[in-house]
Amino acid sequence: MPNSYTQLYIQAVFAVKYREAIIHKEWKEQLMAVIGNLINETGCKTIIVNGVEDHVHCFFGLKPTVALSEVMQQAKAKSSKWVNESRLLPSRFEWQVGYGAFSYSRSHIDRVYRYIQNQEAHHRKETFREEYIGLLEKFGVQYDPQYLFEELVPYHTQE
Repeated sequence: MPNSYTQLYIQAVFAVKYREAIIHKEWKEQLMAVIGNLINETGCKTIIVNGVEDHVHCFFGLKPTVALSEVMQQAKAKSSKWVNESRLLPSRFEWQVGYGAFSYSRSHIDRVYRYIQNQEAHHRKETFREEYIGLLEKFGVQYDPQYLFEELVPYHTQE
């Protein structure tokens, strides 16, 4: 697109279905690389991808001709397929429906990068739920708490 110039930095956050802590340290780095490559395949530019056992943060430059929803759909669908085809878990791996996405100015790149880089240390002090709600509130995103997270409903047998 001639004469169109953009500078769009996005942090996207998404969780494992039911927020299960099943991303293992043995293959986490590979998964983060897969997600970063999938973002790059959309024409966007990955800056960093990192997370912990139950969720992932992606920070990237958004290409103006690509919809954010398309980037997230590709990254989530194909990375879960990679986990399942690699047989890294005894059961099926899925991401929770939806994601949070937040935009930043160029002056925030280093700070956001360090924040995502230090996820393990960060989550020794704060849960994912606290972090996610904090991001939503910091950015003024209205949300309905009942739709924020899919909860694992225990199976009860009838007696």
